[in-house]
Order: sequence, then structure tokens, then C-alpha cells
Amino acid sequence: MVGRVEAWREPLLLEGSLHETIWGGQGLEIVGKRLPAGARVGESWETAVESVVRVGAHRGRTLGELVDEWGEQLIGWRARAVYGPRFPLLTKFIDAHEWLSVQVHPDDAYAARHEGGKLGKTEMWLVLRAEPGARLAYGLKRAASPAEVRAVIAATHLEELLCTFEPRPGDVVFVPAGTIHAIGGGILLYELQEYSDVTYRLYDYGRIQADGRPRALHVARALDVMRFAPHAPARVVTPPSTASSAIAQRRILSACRYFVVEELQLAGNLSTATDPASCAILTVLSGSCAIQTTTGDWPLALGDTAVLPASLGPYTLAGREARLVRAYVPREDDPALDIWRAAQPADPFA
Repeated sequence: MVGRVEAWREPLLLEGSLHETIWGGQGLEIVGKRLPAGARVGESWETAVESVVRVGAHRGRTLGELVDEWGEQLIGWRARAVYGPRFPLLTKFIDAHEWLSVQVHPDDAYAARHEGGKLGKTEMWLVLRAEPGARLAYGLKRAASPAEVRAVIAATHLEELLCTFEPRPGDVVFVPAGTIHAIGGGILLYELQEYSDVTYRLYDYGRIQADGRPRALHVARALDVMRFAPHAPARVVTPPSTASSAIAQRRILSACRYFVVEELQLAGNLSTATDPASCAILTVLSGSCAIQTTTGDWPLALGDTAVLPASLGPYTLAGREARLVRAYVPREDDPALDIWRAAQPADPFA
């Protein structure tokens, strides 16, 4: 048993998986991704269960295999309580060269009933780049009925009802289940979400695929789960600073029962530890750093992601002028939940 435990003194440095899309481009090179020439790459999935460990004792194994084998030692007891025996959180980089479809996600209860026991999806975005004039859609600009929404979809005019705004780099957008949303062309962002593949595509601007057919829509179920009241006041949240020091400046970007996401600006060596309640996901947004454990130093470059098993224990983040995000599943009494909620002008998600 000692050997099995010691194996989890290593962080899992993962190889992200690239996904071509009709709306993608070459922008993920900005966050260190090597892209096939000319490919329209829209997403890099950093913690997909198919993601392969690229160094160390588990090199060549997938994250999903290790979750199946190690269970709570990897994901943590609180993550298991909230999500079951699956890996809890999916981290992505998204490069929108054109508008993504207008989408809405169900909550856990609806997905469990109608999607074979799957999870729903609450997510957050951190805007990394936004070209002049680029826009995000979030909620409706005014209250509307399901019949009205269905009618403007049929007439290919849903844009008339969408609340859109021009984001700036550094903006944080929290997207609870039931919120109608879309990412516009010219935006590069980091996304953290419940690990779920349930997306209801409500509208796609009448676009035609390469095979000459329109993309499939899921209007009936989308209308079942979406919120029809305006969301505009909540589209950009206020990340509070907390527990900052000369070594690390910290902001809580989002906090809810499903995840906490914090931003770290490193200016030295930060010693900390994983919590047995949850694994931690580290992603480098600028600069570079190293994870120092009893098993050695594990370097992370721009765009790299590592999963720190819940049983890892003490570690040190070593880096100067490095910006990274750390995500985890919080305990019910995690102070980050109250700190984040108190910083918002209102809490429409309670």
C-alpha cells in the first residue's frame, strides 16, 4: 500500500486535446498550443478524461484511467459527494473566430431525468483576449415568453432578444445552468465547467455545415430549462482579492457549490497543500512556474495544465511573473464561497 500512496506524490501534467470547429481559428497559439497549419481549432480540452499524462510515473496513461483506478485519492471526497465517481471539472481554452451557437445548459436535476443520469452544466469564463468590437451574449435583454423565443428562432432573428456586451481582457463571466449565452468572434477565453457534455443548441444563425445541412438544434429542451427573465446586471462578476502577499496576489474569480476558481499572480515561491476534499487543477495563463513536491520539480509553461491529486499533500508553486488559475470543488464551509458572493452587486444565483 505504501507504494500506491507514494505514486500520488506526483502531479499529473496533461496533454490537452485540440478540437476543430466551424467557428475556430489559430488563436490558441497565443496560449502556447501547437496547431496544425490551417486548421480551424476552436477548443483545447485540458482535463478531458482522454487527456494523457505526459511525464512521470503515469506517463502515457489517461486521466480517466487513473480516476477509475484511484477514485477519491485522486478526485477527493467532496468532489465525489458532489459529482459521483467521475472527474469533476473540465478546463478549456476557447478561441472563437466566429460566433458560437446560442446555447443553454440544464441543471443537474433536469439532466439526470432527461439525459440518462448525466450532469448539468454551470460554467465560468475568464476573458484572455477580445478584439475591438467582439461581443458576448448573456441572457435576454428583456423578459420574453417561450412562444416568442420559438417564433424569433423560426424567423432567424433571435439576436433581437439577446443581451450582448463588449468584454475586456480580465473580465469574468459566471454562467449558471439555465442562462442563454454565446461567445462572439474575436474572443479567446479560459473556461471552467462541470464535467458534462450536455449542451442544448438553441440557435445557430441559419448556418449551413460542410455537408449542406443546418446544424441540429435542441429547441424544445432548451426552452424547458432556460431562464426568461433578463440577466444583464449579472453578466460580469466582481472577483474579490483575498489572502494576498508579496509572494502571491490572489483573486476569487468564481465560487459556487460546483467549483472555486482563483487567479494567482506569483512573484516568488508559494508553499501550500492540496485538500483531501478535492483535487486541484492548475493552468498557466502567462509566464511559467514549477510545482515542487517531494518527488521533484515539475515545470509548467504557458498554456500547460496539471491536476494535483487530492492526496498529494504539501507542494510549492515556484515562479516569478507567472499568472495561473487554480480550480477545485469546495467544501460546504469554504470561506471562498461567502467572500465571492459578498463581493457581487447582487446574487441572482442563490
